[in-house]
Amino acid sequence: MHKLGRGHRDKLQQFITITGASEKAALQALKATDWHLEGAFDFFYSQPQLKTFTDSRHLEELYNRYKDPYVDMIMADGITLLCNDIQVDPQDIVMLVISWHMKAGTMCEFSKKEFIEGLQSLGVDSLEKFREKIPYMRSELKDEQKFREIYNFAFGWAKEKGQKSLALDTAIGMWQLLFAEKQWPLVDHWCQFLQARHNKAISRDTWSQLLEFAKTVGPNLSDYDAEGAWPYLIDEFVEYLNENGIIQK
Repeated sequence: MHKLGRGHRDKLQQFITITGASEKAALQALKATDWHLEGAFDFFYSQPQLKTFTDSRHLEELYNRYKDPYVDMIMADGITLLCNDIQVDPQDIVMLVISWHMKAGTMCEFSKKEFIEGLQSLGVDSLEKFREKIPYMRSELKDEQKFREIYNFAFGWAKEKGQKSLALDTAIGMWQLLFAEKQWPLVDHWCQFLQARHNKAISRDTWSQLLEFAKTVGPNLSDYDAEGAWPYLIDEFVEYLNENGIIQK
């Protein structure tokens, strides 16, 4: 480490702290990405041989700490305890990122397979490593491709089991959480519009298309194409904005 300049030394230390990587693996990832921290994280987590080894006994102990006493799963009480242990509010968006890593099928529960395989993929086998990984998981929300994956994952994760659509109140809560990160200026108007005019569950098509709309159509709607293939609900939203003089010209 002594041969590195101060800036590189600081990045190396930061990388090791967040990933738990060895100095050799950290140097390899940073050099491969020209010392770009975000790129080095992606490189590190996409190279299985670089990941820190996880101890299966420790994973089993962690799972048993949170497992429900009556079913072989981690349920809401276990997740509350986990949040307390890793010092994260249960409503924090990073819990959605954690659930995405675990490929969780449903909100507020993890199967044993989801929990253990998710932690293995993150190189986490202790609460200390889990806490150290939180900044990296927050940084993933700033990656456009990962944000899209997390956004699309959220639909299936948040909906009730057996339902095809997402309850409106749940959808609104999820949009407010996700677009607080993405900073879409029309999110509050969208939620108000849904409560005033729609008042029904949200389909997967509307869910996925709204992200495209938020990404491609500016807040003054100058990029909006009325002939485009938007779901009818998004077209109605544009009419609502026009009728109410909300558009930020």
